[in-house]
Amino acid sequence: MPERNLGAYDARRAFDAAGAFLRGHFVYTSGRHGADYLEKFRILEDPKATTELGGMIAQEFMALRPELVAGPTTGGIILAYEVARQLGVNAVYVERGESGGRVLRRGFEISPGARVLVVDDVVTTGGSVAETEACITNAGGVVIGIGVLADRTAGRAATNVPFYACLTVDFPSYPPDSCPQCAAGIPVAAPRGSGKKVLA
Repeated sequence: MPERNLGAYDARRAFDAAGAFLRGHFVYTSGRHGADYLEKFRILEDPKATTELGGMIAQEFMALRPELVAGPTTGGIILAYEVARQLGVNAVYVERGESGGRVLRRGFEISPGARVLVVDDVVTTGGSVAETEACITNAGGVVIGIGVLADRTAGRAATNVPFYACLTVDFPSYPPDSCPQCAAGIPVAAPRGSGKKVLA
């Protein structure tokens, strides 16, 4: 059973308390630039925050009776485990395939017709979630919903199944040639621990 029932205000407060909202000059994987970044691992490194936010997702989808929770690497692994734990079902994760897309490895199997809840940390373009859905469907499962910690599309994520985000944000982004941070000479930054400048 889900352990907490948080509201949207509490979700934002959890992200704030974890220091997950970063300001600076960032390059997103789309190639566009922006002054804001959401560092999901500041949430996922905190067991209490992960439990609380995972509980929001579990509560949202409990009535749909998921039989399995699936998440893409990397952050989706942690979230899938926590949501599955609170729902009392198993969790699997899907990895990047050598030729693209997502695949099941490590002996993970999905029973034909199994009702699968897909979870992920942050939706930016929706690519990881779409690849995870395709992997689950190809393995014989039925995706019954998608739950994420944060939706960076400001509600524009297109799905064919029920979708839920603990937090919805809208970060303005710009082409490099019209980026205010570039014009101001602010160097591109990498969030603590990311090890890269081009960000998800």
